[in-house]
Amino acid sequence: MTGFPRLGALRDHYDILYCDVWGVIRDGKALLPEAVEALQAFRRSGGAVCLVSNSPRRSPSLATMLAQMGLPDDATDAMVTSGDAIRAELVARTPGRAWRIGPDHDLGLYDGLDIIFTDVGEADFITCTGPDDYWNGTPDEYAERLAVARERGLDLVCANPDIVVQAGDRLIFCAGAIARRYREMGGTSVVAGKPHKPIYDLARAALQERGFTVEPDRVLAIGDGPETDVAGAIRIGVDALFIADGILGADMKSDGFDEEAVARALDEYGVSARWQAPRLVW
Repeated sequence: MTGFPRLGALRDHYDILYCDVWGVIRDGKALLPEAVEALQAFRRSGGAVCLVSNSPRRSPSLATMLAQMGLPDDATDAMVTSGDAIRAELVARTPGRAWRIGPDHDLGLYDGLDIIFTDVGEADFITCTGPDDYWNGTPDEYAERLAVARERGLDLVCANPDIVVQAGDRLIFCAGAIARRYREMGGTSVVAGKPHKPIYDLARAALQERGFTVEPDRVLAIGDGPETDVAGAIRIGVDALFIADGILGADMKSDGFDEEAVARALDEYGVSARWQAPRLVW
């Protein structure tokens, strides 16, 4: 122990990890070697790891991207995404016409679906994977068209509930920010990723298919999102390890790790985590 809980010191408490990606094992631009090594060590000790990401990509696409970044095969047993979890909702709306919000690199989410992309005035629903401009887009730029959608009573299907995500030394807006703006305008958004139950059902099923026993009191959810990772852990009844150097990192910078400051920050979101650490290490 070095003043905060290391994963190795928690190993006797847990057999399964539901581990976030952005802000925990990667910073949006590169993998974090210590975090990856922690997952490898947990698996070598007999534990199982499922990456649970609010990425709008389907899990095979995320696996390919992480492998290209250098994630070793022995760091995970399975992975599931918000894109996987929202797929059933999109299928249920086919055939149909949708106003698509999101960068072109997310188009794989719609492979095989009978959806015609159109403008808001002709759409049956909105589908959103994030701002069109991945690095610089904001919810504000969609306000006028969202107002039209609200008047037409369109649902917004959100493939990534995150509000922001860490990208190197900055934060960028995600689909959840646009969905939140739409709800604030009186519109309806449909989500299935963290903190909602469908993505955790997929995680449990993925591990069970690989022969692992998933008991809630032996599961640890790891993440940097108070409204997603921590709130999701609370919702499904498992312990959480909150990573403070993720999306709240700018608020947490000090001369040393301050557990009370982290607890206060989480309290502002109405959540608490059993464990807190600046980063994931073994």
